[in-house]
Amino acid sequence: MDQIDDNVSNDIKSLGASFRGKFEALYPLSSDCCIYRVLKKTRQLNEGLFTLHVVSIGPLHHGNEELQAMEEHKVRYLQQFLQRTQITLEDFLIFIKDKEEKLRNCYAETIPLGSQDFVEIILSDAVFLIEILLLSSFHKFRTSGDRIFGKPRLLREIMRDMWCQENQIPFFILEDLFELAKTRMIDECYEGVSMSKLVSNFCDYLCELVLIDKSLIEINFCEAKHFLDLLRRCIEPPDPPDHQLDIIRNEFIYNPSSPSITELHQAGVKFRVGSCNTLLDIRFDKGTLKIPKLRITTVSFFLLNVQIFEGLHCDTNFMNDYALLLSLLVTSPKDAELLIQIGIIETMESVAASNFYQQLGKKC
Repeated sequence: MDQIDDNVSNDIKSLGASFRGKFEALYPLSSDCCIYRVLKKTRQLNEGLFTLHVVSIGPLHHGNEELQAMEEHKVRYLQQFLQRTQITLEDFLIFIKDKEEKLRNCYAETIPLGSQDFVEIILSDAVFLIEILLLSSFHKFRTSGDRIFGKPRLLREIMRDMWCQENQIPFFILEDLFELAKTRMIDECYEGVSMSKLVSNFCDYLCELVLIDKSLIEINFCEAKHFLDLLRRCIEPPDPPDHQLDIIRNEFIYNPSSPSITELHQAGVKFRVGSCNTLLDIRFDKGTLKIPKLRITTVSFFLLNVQIFEGLHCDTNFMNDYALLLSLLVTSPKDAELLIQIGIIETMESVAASNFYQQLGKKC
């Protein structure tokens, strides 16, 4: 009997030691966390939405064989970047090593990489993004035969991947590396250039797509965690009209028998193209529902990723309210066709528009 008790005691001690080992391996939780994987059930709704096309940024998808072709470009861009500053490669590596814990804390999961591999990935990917931003604004930095800026289709694919939910890298490391490079410039090549200005220039096309005033990019840059968070902050109304939100929520979102666009139209509700200043400024006033124009064919990817990020990270619910409202209003191609005729939806055909809004609603 004593022998059995001893065996049980040894098992318990071994189990306790195992748990303590797991405790010691845990990274401390941090408020810096801002980069997440997409939930499995969300990914299953549309795998293609979260699949990277050409480039991995950060550790979550590093090593993906389908993205290996871009790794050589990263090395070339790192070499170009180093040629414009007297800061050495070793200095940059030490700089990132000193910030490794803060960088790891930005990811919602423990990154199973050793320190050397992690630092290498961050330097390579951060400088790659810095170079993309620089070359977008300054043609003088482009080299002959550049395989990215000489291929517009490839650049568009890179731009798409930069806003993918799982492909983010903290803004602070981009800004810090760029400012470090500026401390010892060659020929003052970065004189008067800031990371916020570079990002603002780079986002010109996106600002037009999602009705963002370009000035908001620089205004929100200092608070944004990464590219996707910057887009979210610029889309959200800075001072939302609470009474309008209450009206819309009570009349449509929280109404179990919420009518569709067609039903509202038949009941006498009028529709107008809404504000050109912000995508989320939907207003219902004196029998008229005003909805800002949306170019579904080009903007759907960005909005869906912002919506997912908001749900994982934020205590606001603007994008999800917007998504749920539109999915309730646009329940069929007939509803979408009405909004297309009015000019609120800009797309190729009504079935695609209807499917898009239903997809938005499923992620709420």
